[in-house]
Amino acid sequence: MTEKTATTLDTMFKLKENNTNVKTEIIAGITTFITMAYILFVNPDILSAAGMDFNAVFMATCISAAIGTLIMGFHANLPFAQAPGMGLNAFFTYGVVLGMGYTWEQALAAIFISGIVFIILTVTGLRAAIVEAIPLYLKHAIGGGIGLFIALLGLKNAQIVVPYEATLVTLGDFTDPGVALAAIGLFITAILMVKRVRGAILIGILTTMLLGIPFGVTDVSVGLNYSFDITPTLFKMDLPGLLNIGEAGIVGAITSVLTVVISFSLVDMFDTIGTLIGTGAKAGMLDEKGNLPNMNKALLADAVATSAGALLGTSTVTTFVESTAGVAEGGKTGLTAVTTGVLFILAILLAPFALMVPAQATAPALIIVGVLMMGTVTKVNFDDFTEAVPAFFTIAMMPFTFSIANGIAAGLIFYPITKIAAGKSKDVHAIIYVLAILFILRFALLPH
Repeated sequence: MTEKTATTLDTMFKLKENNTNVKTEIIAGITTFITMAYILFVNPDILSAAGMDFNAVFMATCISAAIGTLIMGFHANLPFAQAPGMGLNAFFTYGVVLGMGYTWEQALAAIFISGIVFIILTVTGLRAAIVEAIPLYLKHAIGGGIGLFIALLGLKNAQIVVPYEATLVTLGDFTDPGVALAAIGLFITAILMVKRVRGAILIGILTTMLLGIPFGVTDVSVGLNYSFDITPTLFKMDLPGLLNIGEAGIVGAITSVLTVVISFSLVDMFDTIGTLIGTGAKAGMLDEKGNLPNMNKALLADAVATSAGALLGTSTVTTFVESTAGVAEGGKTGLTAVTTGVLFILAILLAPFALMVPAQATAPALIIVGVLMMGTVTKVNFDDFTEAVPAFFTIAMMPFTFSIANGIAAGLIFYPITKIAAGKSKDVHAIIYVLAILFILRFALLPH
């Protein structure tokens, strides 16, 4: 890289101002991409169960992730990556299409509508106002909760923690090559972190992937079995079909559509807000009030990517919690996101390599980042019960319900309740009361 190029990047992304450099940002971006590359294959697998073309969804996933992540990097100058969200894709397939009877084309239309709503809310500043209304200690709790959530995700992907009917979960089988490989990868990554090796998480992922070859876990025989044709899902959303009144009547149709759109919207909004705040806290990006600089720009990137994803043919695009892997490697600016975004584009051509990275290789990275993120919990005053209860449920409900949004919802419900009980109702922002009521109604009336 020439000195002129380095200077240009420094000016564009304010590297020196953020106490970082080109090498660090690029390593962080690569780390983020490798950690979340699984979505390129998991997302098409889930959406194909709804009747969508696997290859087309693969293309849509790559392109929508690149669009959102590049906007995040260039417009917001933040190190966060975006892609079709886990949980939201499952709700798309099993909740909306297979459960409620909508076609996948109609479900894409609902996602497009929710994206447009988000753009309007973001431009008017309402989404940023919601973030500012959340108290600082809850923002720290969100960071800790996300830490537990992604650690559980890593343990699940590694099959170190597995389902068990009697106790819900239990320890996995370490005689299984995949579980053993993930454990070895965890040890390697932890040792590298203790030794303060630069790029420890990325080195851990690549080393584990290579060790997976003799273990029989890493598949080196993957071929280019993709048509690279996006037309089966491109611009296929069915807005007229979504709004069709039919036998349910106008009231039934409106209620049904609102149920779908609101469900998509609430989960996406608070998944994104939680990830931005949690990872921002870990990276030391939050100001004294716990707000993230350029938050509105980041939210706009999410909103635009969601609408673009629906047009391309994929479920809701959201800010990925795996961005914390890159942040943990020192990523602080949009150059990290731009690096990740470029790799999403290249992934279209390098699909076999991305597929070679097994879940057992990325799982240790998620677990280690979970360890790093738990540090924000120390900033919660657990001696004050009005803080302890909302913070606890925020932290606990994320891993226990496997949802960042549910954790935030629980915290925002208990926060005004405890303050009212303590005679401090005026300490709670009016927006929080509205959100608490909305979440209570969602849990009571809408499918989860």
